[in-house]
Amino acid sequence: MSRSSARKSVAALYQEAGRRGLIVGSSGNVSLRITEGMVVTPSGGSPDMVSPREMVVVGLGGSVLSRSGTPSSEWPMHAAIYRAFPKAGCIIHTHADACTALACLNQDLPAFHYMVVQFGGANVRCAPYVTFGTPALAELAVTALHERSACLLANHGMIVFGDDAAQALGRADLLEALCRQYLMARAAGTPRLLSDEELAAARERFRTYGPRRVEAG
Repeated sequence: MSRSSARKSVAALYQEAGRRGLIVGSSGNVSLRITEGMVVTPSGGSPDMVSPREMVVVGLGGSVLSRSGTPSSEWPMHAAIYRAFPKAGCIIHTHADACTALACLNQDLPAFHYMVVQFGGANVRCAPYVTFGTPALAELAVTALHERSACLLANHGMIVFGDDAAQALGRADLLEALCRQYLMARAAGTPRLLSDEELAAARERFRTYGPRRVEAG
């Protein structure tokens, strides 16, 4: 994909995440892997006030390859995930309400619903809190994403990746919905968690369900 096409794709994804309520103001960022590294949203940007030309091209080592523009402060986390997970083609980081609420409890999303296996395991982990935009956060996110395609970031938000923009956006939507449902269930009582055997059966069922196979991140 050319830089021009990637810029358009990232801007469109950023705008769609905003329309879906996943990103409000500048509280989130998205990126797309390209041959030279990645195209990422700009620092301080917001979905309703950006254009493709404002997207920033960054090498995975941190070199800014665009003629102008400052990449999102979370570019180190995006770059670390692309380096660690070759399957990652697109990344979405948001402060979506339900994900952030659970992250502020510093708790994993457990297997209260079989759809949790769509992220690669029996839970969605919550990485410990460190200051945003730091190499330390990037390292903790990569650890939490081991054999997963999503994680929560304590007192911060969430991050997901997919093969492409459509898959990453679908995973972001799903994670927000599951976190919301889990918090609702907890407000009403104590959710029953699925056993390892039940999760294994769900994973096997997904292997023949729909257009994609369930794979670890």
